[in-house]
Amino acid sequence: MIRRIALVLAALVWASGAVAQGLSGPSSVNAELEPGDGLTDPQFRSDFPRNIAPGWFAWKDRLAEDGFRFNIDYLALGQTTDADLGAGEAASGIARFYGSWQATEQGSLTFKVEHRHSYTDVAPQSLGLDGGALSITGTAFNDTGLLLTNLFWSQRAADGSWTLQFGQIDVTDFVDIYGLVSPYSGFQNLSFNTNPTINAPNPGLGLAGGVRLGNNFYAVASVADANADPSDPNFDVFSDGNLFKSLELGYTSGFDRIYFDNIHLTLWHADAADDGSRAEDYGAAFSAAWFVGNQWMPFLRAGAAKGTAALYDRSLSAGIGYYGRNTDLAGLGLNWAEARGIDGDQFTLEAFYRFSISPGLQITPSVQFISNPLLNPGQDNVALFGLRTRLVF
Repeated sequence: MIRRIALVLAALVWASGAVAQGLSGPSSVNAELEPGDGLTDPQFRSDFPRNIAPGWFAWKDRLAEDGFRFNIDYLALGQTTDADLGAGEAASGIARFYGSWQATEQGSLTFKVEHRHSYTDVAPQSLGLDGGALSITGTAFNDTGLLLTNLFWSQRAADGSWTLQFGQIDVTDFVDIYGLVSPYSGFQNLSFNTNPTINAPNPGLGLAGGVRLGNNFYAVASVADANADPSDPNFDVFSDGNLFKSLELGYTSGFDRIYFDNIHLTLWHADAADDGSRAEDYGAAFSAAWFVGNQWMPFLRAGAAKGTAALYDRSLSAGIGYYGRNTDLAGLGLNWAEARGIDGDQFTLEAFYRFSISPGLQITPSVQFISNPLLNPGQDNVALFGLRTRLVF
């Protein structure tokens, strides 16, 4: 089976002598290592925390010159809600150590280890569900403990025409991405992150490839462990055959702007689990986002799934992002969703403003408003307020 998978991805990678960008979106390690969401000439209000630990950052700069870049950061999210069910409040943190080693001219090793922990009985990721809304209101802010989320090798063509990635990968780094997809720097609700109709697996063993198809078109495919558990990495996945597969075809204005100006269609399939805990699932997603004047990013995203394991059976999201001075970011999104086996439609509104104090400090207040919470028919609307911080060393 491994040989068949490798041949499929190799065929995709080598099918064109044209061109493709590396597999990295706004939530990937490569993007997180760059200040300002990858925008050119980012400006900030201060130099904190570099100005309090100049020796540490000078040492990091010297390592970067030799091809080894890394960050240590800490993120915290607190949320409160007026839901008449559940705990009503949640808070958690994520400590991360991640980086990249440019081992050869065209090859690199990427790693990320993190610890996710909750300060309260209910973590923000589950606060919406706890309050009766069928909604992941604090994506990634859970209580899963120590995780190996990335440990993979990337090999690229000298002319940038293809990329191949294999090892411990997180498919949400590159499947159905756009400029506001990161739960660490953009929207917090899953409705505006990776499409909530996609039954994306947890980080695990996988293989992915990307290729340019001309000057503006590209294709990305992946095969990964559908039963992955990053707290206990399993390297026998391909012998089990429980796999998640994806294929994405897209258009971009230029490959240096692949997740700023992007229109794509994603097809995916997840095998049923051998133990019966998960049925077969499959679907399609569409995304269109464009960075207008390097300041405004309107987006439209939709998805449909068989609906046995993904959060929603059908979903439609629209909104806009605004990049202000000092690389601040504001976002406004509206989502409609329908879930299999539950009558009614649920609407979600999220608005946030990210204050980029410095390359190493961001503060993001947000509000979410959920109309007709599908798991709490006794309440018409649920409001949720949040505050996220990120500190990078």
